Amino acid sequence: MNNAVIVKAKRTVIGKKDGVLKHLSPHKLAAPILKQLSIGIESEINDCILGNVVGPGGNVARLSALEANLPLSVPGLTLDRQCSAGLEAIRLAGYLVQGGAGDCYIAGGVESTSTSLFEKRARFSPEHIGDPDMGIAAEFVAEKYRISREMQDQYASLSYKRAWKSFENGLFDKEILPLSNLSSDEVFHQKRNMDRIISRAKPAFQKNGTVTAANSCGINDGACAVLIMSEKKANELSLKPILRFIDSEVTGVHPFYPGIAPVSAIRQLLDRNGLSIEEIDLFEINEAFASKIMACTNELKIPIEKVNVRGGAIAIGHPYGASGAMLVTRLFYEVQRQPKARYVVAAIGSGGGIGLAVLFEAVPD
Repeated sequence: MNNAVIVKAKRTVIGKKDGVLKHLSPHKLAAPILKQLSIGIESEINDCILGNVVGPGGNVARLSALEANLPLSVPGLTLDRQCSAGLEAIRLAGYLVQGGAGDCYIAGGVESTSTSLFEKRARFSPEHIGDPDMGIAAEFVAEKYRISREMQDQYASLSYKRAWKSFENGLFDKEILPLSNLSSDEVFHQKRNMDRIISRAKPAFQKNGTVTAANSCGINDGACAVLIMSEKKANELSLKPILRFIDSEVTGVHPFYPGIAPVSAIRQLLDRNGLSIEEIDLFEINEAFASKIMACTNELKIPIEKVNVRGGAIAIGHPYGASGAMLVTRLFYEVQRQPKARYVVAAIGSGGGIGLAVLFEAVPD
């Protein structure tokens, strides 16, 4: 079996819906990332795999590859596993490399909520089960797993503080490809007193609820992808491997509780690979809602010091199809800052009750 390694990772800035990226369609967002990742190795790329959730439909990956002037031989595959789509694209590329189907893939995701043609979301679950919106489902998770408003607000505050500190220290600079003269995420364009905003926020989805707009992610635009290839090909091209794809797991839970779905995926993944929570140095778990992060970390007994150490979607944003790739990109750069880190996990829960977790090993110098 071939080793699959990630050698490059880039993302755009993240914009709010109808914000700084509102004029860019998905293929216009993704194309600069694909172009940057493929510089000098265009002829080596077997395929481009992108996640996309809210449209415009069609094969966004092929359109993006053509927009990026990649060789016509790069076909393009677009997939949708809701919020897990970008991570699923990387997972699929990892297995394709391991299985010998190809040596070199660009994988990630893109989302333009600003230009989406869909007025309503797709169904997550059939009527006979029930189909709650994600905000209501976050309330269900908070209630079932006893996650209080105070716990959620404390975590949201931590996410904002971590993200702002990372931004001010320039820690996001390497992962961002400037786009349309934009080099920082829209959330950082204006400093605000987030603790006051968090404490004063009203329940957003349920009367007397605990989930608010301030302890939840926003609706966002952005693109993110990685260059993943066989370790042999990386050596041939003199590209340094940073993360080695080890294994992954995808599981399903009741559609009322998508926020808890990463728990079963992470447990099964670590059990199969003979690893414990203590042996994982870093976790990136998508912050769609603070109730989700608190429920997952409590159930798995993950120290919060290991989770989303540079902030996450609550602070920076959640461009659905790209978010899973952003988790991997964050790990890609973080293991370079933490040379003692060995095993890391990216995980995400999606509408419909799907949990996806991917295990990587940091490649030592």
